[in-house]
This record gives sequence, structure tokens and C-alpha cells, in this order.
Amino acid sequence: MNWAEPFLQRLTHEPAVLITVERVQGSVPRGAGTAMAVFAQGEDGTIGGGHLELAAIALARQGLRGAELPQRQRFSLGPSLGQCCGGVVFLAFEKAGAQDLPRLRQRLQTRQAPVALFGGGHVGRALVRVLGLLPFDLSWIDSRDDIFPPDVPAHVRCEHSSPVQSAVAGLAAGSRVLVMSFSHAEDLEIVAACLRRQREKKDLPYIGLIGSQTKWARFRRHLEERGFAPEECARVTCPIGVPGVAGKEPEVIAVAVAAQLLQAGLATP
Repeated sequence: MNWAEPFLQRLTHEPAVLITVERVQGSVPRGAGTAMAVFAQGEDGTIGGGHLELAAIALARQGLRGAELPQRQRFSLGPSLGQCCGGVVFLAFEKAGAQDLPRLRQRLQTRQAPVALFGGGHVGRALVRVLGLLPFDLSWIDSRDDIFPPDVPAHVRCEHSSPVQSAVAGLAAGSRVLVMSFSHAEDLEIVAACLRRQREKKDLPYIGLIGSQTKWARFRRHLEERGFAPEECARVTCPIGVPGVAGKEPEVIAVAVAAQLLQAGLATP
């Protein structure tokens, strides 16, 4: 999903054709505004795959070789195209080169939903790998030195914070918070800081805590002893991840948590 930056970097030294879904009718694989880039060799992004994409790529490559490139083309997703979606897609084609970089950079720049991930352990690392492929702007926070790997996606910011809960005050408004530090004591302080911020600003739409129902029962008791009302504690999701996913491997947990964010509509700022 984060294909725009590799495309723009490659465009600095190689021309391409940008294909955009201009409008749609009926059932189609991708919605209006979806785009992909076609180079003489290779592509970035996707408009939905299948014969629609193959036909669009063929037109784009003909244009790159000097043939006349249609500005717009209508595709009916029926038997003639080898697809059975039944809808209609209108594609726009445009040649692009290095001179178009400022315009295209502004056009393709998308808002990413902010996520704050507390914890650099095995599950945290797995989550960074999964969320790095999705429309999230990730802040990765831990109290330990030298915990972050040297190679993280460009839109992931690593932050050391001690005490770790002090980072909650500086989170972007609308942050989705995932709590999975190396210490239950740290987890409790992070959750408490999130609930205090939620009480004051009401700008954290998701507070997720890794752990079992037993862990959450203990945490809820401690939080209520600190003065948080039951309805405030109910803002916390624990356990995290979509229900019904078996397995406790870090990668399995990461996929389940990412699915929960997407399922709740939390990928849209």
C-alpha cells in the first residue's frame, strides 16, 4: 500500500505511465482514486489485478514505446475481459517524468492513521513488519536503550522514553495505542497515562493492551483503585486482536492486531 515513495524515487531517472481509477460503476476490485505506475520494466502499486490490470499495463507500455496513449479508457469487467465482477472501470493514463515530481508528490501524499506502539519485543517487531505494509504512521516507543533494529520502514519513528509513560503526552491526536512493553508495571503506567489523556482530551480512539483476561482483571482493579471509573476502563481493549485467531506466535498476534485496527475502521484518520 505504500508504493508511492518507491515510484517517485524511480521516476527521478526513468519515465513511467501513471494509471488512475477515475470513476467506477457497480462491482469493481478497487475504488476511485486508486493508482499504479508502469515502467518499461516493472510496476508499482495495483489497480486490482486480473485482466483489467494486464490490459492497462499493456496500453501503458505501448505509450512508453511511443504509441499514442489514451487519456481515458473504459473497461467493462465482463466475459470479454475474462472477469466476472460485472462493474465498469474508467481509467486515466498519463505519462510522467522527473519534471512531474513536485506535482505528483503532493497528489500521491496520503494521510496515515497514527499508531503508537509501546514495546520493542518480539511481538512489537512483528507488528512493525505488518503495520509497515498498511496505511499507518507508526511511533515505536520503548524505555530500553539499543532495543530498536537498525532497519525500520521510513514512516516508523523510534523513540526512547524514560519513564516510558511520559511519551503518552506527546502522541499525535487520534493515535491508536498498542501497549506491550517488557514489564507489566510499565504496561500499567502506560495504560493509566492513556486513560488520563483520554479523560482530558478524548483523542485516543483505541487503547489496546496485550495480555489475557486474567491480566486485564488485575489491571482494571488497580486502575479503579487509582480513581478511574469502570466506563473509563472499558475504553481499553484487552486481550487485543480479532477473536478466533489461534496461536501465540508473534507473527500470528501481529496479524490479528492489525486486522482488528482495520476491522474497526481505524486505518482512516
